[in-house]
Amino acid sequence: MQQQPPPPPPRRVLVVDDDPTVAEVVAGYLDRAGFAVDRAADGPAALERAAAAPPALVVLDLMLPGMDGLEVCRRLRADHGTLPVVMLTARGDEDDRILGLEVGADDYVTKPFSPRELVLRVEAVLRRAEAAVPASAAPLRAAGLTLDPVGRRASRDGTELALTLREFDLLAFLLRHPGRACSREELMREVWGWEFGDLSTVTVHVRRLRAKVEDDPAQPQLIRTVWGVGYRFEGGEARSHS
Repeated sequence: MQQQPPPPPPRRVLVVDDDPTVAEVVAGYLDRAGFAVDRAADGPAALERAAAAPPALVVLDLMLPGMDGLEVCRRLRADHGTLPVVMLTARGDEDDRILGLEVGADDYVTKPFSPRELVLRVEAVLRRAEAAVPASAAPLRAAGLTLDPVGRRASRDGTELALTLREFDLLAFLLRHPGRACSREELMREVWGWEFGDLSTVTVHVRRLRAKVEDDPAQPQLIRTVWGVGYRFEGGEARSHS
């Protein structure tokens, strides 16, 4: 009888929260969902653990003692590129949620939250991060932009762009649908994989993406706003090159 290959090791999630009760509950739900969970109570400990053994995803509380979650997220992005981050924020703190998205968080969950909802969000973010790309997927090129779906690399006029997971997927979707007005709801569904959610998430990511691909983000020429609808890519039709 042919021996079956061993199952892959569970994906590691780093939970960063200074409230031991919250951290324990979150870790318990993630453990039952099949994840291996590591924990840290503050920013320096989180950065140290991520450097020693990079996790598949980080669940990061915004309000941490000393180094807050925004700074931790910035440093994680600088050190680990597209490492997915789900941020925990207090209900009603819209400015903080937007700041979290602007520094690179892929998603957020507001406190108090359902632990099961958090697990679903973690799984959704990881699905996007780990989505298999066909080996034959050719790079997309338009308006000086080049996207390599297999290597998940992007450049503008030969200069590499530091895009987060969501920014890359958002730009790839727009490049594949040039000249078409895409609603925020459609972008949330196709890029984030959500059927519902806070549409400001899309707005923030478009703003961040413009800052990286436009000559003048205040007067965007590539990613244009279609008032009352959403956005349209006007850089010409993307060409695929083998």
